[in-house]
Amino acid sequence: MANEQYAFLTKDNLPTRTTWQAAIDNSPFDLQLDPKMNVGIDSGFSPCTICGAELGIEIDYDDSAEFIAQFSEIAPGKDCCVSFRWGGNEIECAIALILSYSLAKEFAAVVSYEGEPPSSVESLLADAHSILEELGMA
Repeated sequence: MANEQYAFLTKDNLPTRTTWQAAIDNSPFDLQLDPKMNVGIDSGFSPCTICGAELGIEIDYDDSAEFIAQFSEIAPGKDCCVSFRWGGNEIECAIALILSYSLAKEFAAVVSYEGEPPSSVESLLADAHSILEELGMA
């Protein structure tokens, strides 16, 4: 079963690949986005490197009014969404958490796991750390 996490932003605050990578670089995590990533346009599997391991995660962008309206109570005032999808792999979950953490911390994203109430920046940080520690990657 796939897991999905949403990061709701405003279009004018959507990062470029360069500004998103800078936000990740300012975090305590060793994660490198795909140098060819085109945020807001690319859709599907996006490779990345975490703690030296080459992996990846599904990343999609949606700014359709129909999709955003489904989450208006969770993310009022947001008009686009970056979605992260992964299977049961814990490291992929950590990647989603790190990407969501950086968007929440630096770009005012509201992050929701599968439509649940928003996650705090602190919980995203703690959960990513916890998974990486469990895997011996912290």
